[in-house]
Amino acid sequence: MDKELQKMLKDLRLRGMLDHWDEYLKLAEKQRFSTVRLLKHIVKEEHKIRQEKAKIYRIQRAHIPEPFVMATFPFGRQRKLNKKKLLTIYDSFDYMNKCQNIIWFGPTGCGKTGLATSFLTHAIEEGCSGLYISFPELVSKLYQSIADHTQNKVIKKYASCDCLLIDEVGYIEVEPAQVGLFFELMQKRHKAKTTLITSNLGFSEWGSFLKNNHLTAALIDRLTENSHVINMKNCISLRPKFGQEK
Repeated sequence: MDKELQKMLKDLRLRGMLDHWDEYLKLAEKQRFSTVRLLKHIVKEEHKIRQEKAKIYRIQRAHIPEPFVMATFPFGRQRKLNKKKLLTIYDSFDYMNKCQNIIWFGPTGCGKTGLATSFLTHAIEEGCSGLYISFPELVSKLYQSIADHTQNKVIKKYASCDCLLIDEVGYIEVEPAQVGLFFELMQKRHKAKTTLITSNLGFSEWGSFLKNNHLTAALIDRLTENSHVINMKNCISLRPKFGQEK
């Protein structure tokens, strides 16, 4: 490849063609590609490379602390978990296609975060945008947004992603202003986006940290209207082999 062509490919950011040019030409010669077939092959390979890079970028932007995937979950150890139900939701991809929420309840270390992260990663790999954030961090950001008048910007960020995982709901008490903003965020995502939630507290206990019975009831109503609830309260701790949930 001459320097002029190299420069043009760099300017056009066609890294696949730049890195594999000689390989493409050798393949075309060996298999006697027509000009049209060669061009289609090059475009297809470039598209594949771009898609893979985009997926890696989306995963990086999601800020997932541990890269759990469904294939590594030890269902054999967690016998009280409804494996069939989980895999049906996962494989059908309806939780994304139909904007269904999934809420996991269960004790510390039972694998809630690992499973939720697996669903988030699956969505990202299928081309969706996604974000991970712990509930304490989210309410902290919402509280800070009040001080610097960026509520709309913060809510827009978490309302716009296709799949949002909110981990560890219930570990801290929430101020009234934060509850209002959290409800506003969930309201904007209602029926429009998918929200994944893990919590060590059942819905009946959410009032203990949200401190607003009216908004708590309304929030639960929004979350459960189009959702799957995975009860893991009778599941065992999987530490340290799958996840390090707090």
